[in-house]
Order: sequence, then structure tokens, then C-alpha cells
Amino acid sequence: MNKLLASLIAGLFVSAAFAQAPAAPATAVVPAAPAVTPASPAVVKAEAKADKANAAAVASEAKVDAKADAKVQKAEVNAGEKKSKAELKADKAKAKANAKAAKADADEKLKAEGKAAKVEIKADAKADKAAVDATAKVDGVKVDAKADKANAKSETKAVKAEGKVDVNAAPAK
Repeated sequence: MNKLLASLIAGLFVSAAFAQAPAAPATAVVPAAPAVTPASPAVVKAEAKADKANAAAVASEAKVDAKADAKVQKAEVNAGEKKSKAELKADKAKAKANAKAAKADADEKLKAEGKAAKVEIKADAKADKAAVDATAKVDGVKVDAKADKANAKSETKAVKAEGKVDVNAAPAK
């Protein structure tokens, strides 16, 4: 409590001392506005051309991005379908093998159950392989999409740079 009271009193003295300090002169320094030279018709034309090219490049980049995203989404949907079909097929094969094992005679039962276990293992392996293949395909599509997006972005950057160069070169014409 003593420390709190001491800090409050110290703060009061500091603020009182600061309030009584002489204020700095209030002369605002206004920088002179740069002289604006009217643009020549060549510069205006180059700027318009560059703006139009930039807009087209940005639109093209957006279109490429949208197509790439659509391809990735479609590949993911297809992969999900392939995985579910493979699982369904594996489940059917397992059910068929287990039903066959259940119907087997008593002396053939052990052999049939072993065969059913082998079918289950093979069906699971086949389903896993299909899932891995589908995932690999999706990953490949993602890589291609990323490359397409990067190419479109670099092309847009190049168009913007060309426009700046044309605008800067316009007065020299």
C-alpha cells in the first residue's frame, strides 16, 4: 500500500512539473508542394495502355487461379469417390468370404476361415493401394495447380513491369 501511494504521489508531481514546462514554439513546417508538370499525350497514352494491360493480366491470373482451384477440388472429390468405392468393394469381398466360411462344413471350416482371412487381407491391401493412388493423384494435381498459379503470377508481374517501363520511356519518344 505504501508503494502504491508513493507511486501515485510521484506521478502527481511529475505531471505537475510537465504541465508547467514552457511549450515549444508552434511553428509548423509545411514542405513545399512539388511542381506538377502536365503529362504529355504520349505519357497519358502509355499509362492508359499499361493500366489496360495490368487489368487484363490480373483478370487472367484470377481466371487461372480459379481454374486451378477447381481442378484441385474436382481431383479431391474424385479421390474421395475412388477411396469409398475401394472400401465398399473390399467390404463386399470380405462379407462374401466370411459368408462362404460360415457355410462350410465342419471339417472344411478351418480351411475356409483361413481362406476368408486371406481374402480380407488382400481386399484391405487393394483398398489401401487405391487410396494411396488417389491421394497421389490429388497431390500431383495440387502441384500442377500451384505451378500454374505461380506462372500466372509471374506473367502478371512481367506485364506490370513492362507497363512501368513503357510509361517511363514515353517522354523520351
